[in-house]
Amino acid sequence: MPITYLIIGFTVAISLWAFNDSSIFTRLKHWPYAEAQRGEYYRLLTGGFLHADYVHLLFNMITLYFFGDLVENWFGVIFPGIGPLLYLVFYLLAIVAASLATHFRYQRAPYFASIGASGATSAVLFAAILLAPTLHLYLMFIPIPIPGVVFGILYLWYSSYAARRGGDGIDHLAHFYGAVFGFVFPIFFKPELLPRFFQQVVAWVSGWLG
Repeated sequence: MPITYLIIGFTVAISLWAFNDSSIFTRLKHWPYAEAQRGEYYRLLTGGFLHADYVHLLFNMITLYFFGDLVENWFGVIFPGIGPLLYLVFYLLAIVAASLATHFRYQRAPYFASIGASGATSAVLFAAILLAPTLHLYLMFIPIPIPGVVFGILYLWYSSYAARRGGDGIDHLAHFYGAVFGFVFPIFFKPELLPRFFQQVVAWVSGWLG
C-alpha cells in the first residue's frame, strides 16, 4: 500500500480521535510556549495530525491524495527499495519544518497554538511543482487550470502577506515554510532538479508567448 494512503489513514484516525476527546487535542497540538518552556518538543510533530474540523481535514487530505503519489513515486524511482521510507521521512520532516517557523516566532506567547497538516501538504504540493512545474491545479469554484509554477508564486506571496497581516487564526507562516521545505528538500538529493525546473518554466513561457 502506498505510504501516502497510510499517512492519510493515520491522520484521519488521530484527527477523529481528537474530535471526540479534547484532552488528546490539548496534549498533541503544536504549542510553541509549551515546547520552549516545558520541553514538549514532540508537539512540533504531533500537531500535524490534528485538525480543527472535518472541512480542514478534508482539504488537507485531498491535497495529499492528489499530489502525494507523484512525489512518493519519484522517491521510489530515485531510491529503489528505500524510496517509500524516505518519502515518509520527508513528510514528517515537513511537519516539523513548518512548525519550527512558528515555534521561534511564538515561543514566548502562551496564547498561540497551531494544528493541521497544511505545512506538510504544502511541502508535498511544492515538491510536485518542482518535479512538474506546468502541472494543472484548480482552485475551488474556478474551473480554469492554473500552471503549478504560477499557483506556487501566488501561494507564497499570499502566505507571506497573510502571515504579516495576521488576525485570521490561520498559521500562514507554517504554510509558507512548509512549501519552501518541500521545494528545496528533493534538490539536496538531485541538484539537477533545479535547472530542469527552470528549463521547463522557460519552455512553457516561450510556448505561451508564441
